[in-house]
Amino acid sequence: MSDSDSTQQLGRYFVWIAWVFVFGLLIFVFQDYLDNQYNPNTSPEYSINNEGVAEVVLEQNRQGHYLVNGEINGYSVTFLLDTGATQVSIPEHVARKLNLTLYGQYPVSTANGTVMVRQTKIERLQFGNIVLNNVDAHINPGMQSDEILLGMSALKRVEFSQRGNRLILKER
Repeated sequence: MSDSDSTQQLGRYFVWIAWVFVFGLLIFVFQDYLDNQYNPNTSPEYSINNEGVAEVVLEQNRQGHYLVNGEINGYSVTFLLDTGATQVSIPEHVARKLNLTLYGQYPVSTANGTVMVRQTKIERLQFGNIVLNNVDAHINPGMQSDEILLGMSALKRVEFSQRGNRLILKER
């Protein structure tokens, strides 16, 4: 093999490495873009209004839902606001990580039928600068996603209004 053949072969390897690098960079950039479209509220806009009330503003995602990053008992979670859910509903696999205390078991009706859930109570639930204490919740073994449904057991404690594709939540 001549020097020019080995140089050409080495050049081809570098071209392939460059393409792999560019492809990986594009995946990294576009994944961040797609994640932001799915949950535009990873760092929600929040403030204290003129009356001294905590206020959080959420942007709708592309599917028309409101997701927001927050915390349960100090653990980071993602909430999906669901005014149709009676209580905060936590997938069982997420609840295990949160070390929640279980109380009783009872059936609930869901979009997928009736399921037996376990009752629990969240000591501290937070999104933005809104903090809720002692929130009723249940653990749902049928939920497969990582999102926690932020149901009315939490939402009834805040005022909310929608303007366009923004939802404003205020502590009561």
